[in-house]
Amino acid sequence: MPPATQQRPRLAKPRPRPRRWLSHLAWALALAILVVVLLPYLLVPLYRTLNPVSTLMLWRWATGARVERSFVPIERMAPALPMTVIASEDGRFCSHRGIDWREVRERLEDVDDISAARAVSTITQQTAKNLFLWPGRSFVRKALELPLALWIDFVLPKRRVLEIYLNIAEWGPNGQFGAEAGSRYAFNKSVRSLSPREAALLAAVLPNPRRRSAKQPGPAVRRLALIYEARGAAQAALAFCARTAR
Repeated sequence: MPPATQQRPRLAKPRPRPRRWLSHLAWALALAILVVVLLPYLLVPLYRTLNPVSTLMLWRWATGARVERSFVPIERMAPALPMTVIASEDGRFCSHRGIDWREVRERLEDVDDISAARAVSTITQQTAKNLFLWPGRSFVRKALELPLALWIDFVLPKRRVLEIYLNIAEWGPNGQFGAEAGSRYAFNKSVRSLSPREAALLAAVLPNPRRRSAKQPGPAVRRLALIYEARGAAQAALAFCARTAR
């Protein structure tokens, strides 16, 4: 009898390997997100001496839009301007630690609506938003803004925070950033020469200089300016705060 034919063992089909590039891509995305989130915290200490720019300035430069800006130390500004801006934007700027929890609590007690708390924004929070985030209102932006404001207040002296805010805020309808550019646009003079009324008009157009104008103020802006000028003049502590905040 012929020898029985031996059947060769079937080779097992190799299992498909997982696509490693997907794993690498996921890690790369996670690392990129981590860098984007942590980068502001690494940059803030540098701003004790370096003069920063805002994300809106960077966006306008990237898109070829006009940017007019000249960084002016706070001691070279008319004293009425920082005092009036504190009076109009954040009356407890010198006493809170970046976030005015008292104002948040009072706002919630008045309206019983958590969305109203998002409208409470200190000068430090606005500085964080201008430096690292984007305009508009959302819980995502607020969630990023709050710890940044706490970090900025911890790392930078308050006088420096105020100086940065005054120099990066948008103060005109066509790319005027900072108090110097805003003053020259509205009054054709340096920020050092502003009168208390002119300083109050500049404060009244924040935070929306595209809808409000210090150059051609309407009734609402004039009314706000009168309120802010009186408020700043009546609170002598604000002048001391604006000069000596640490």
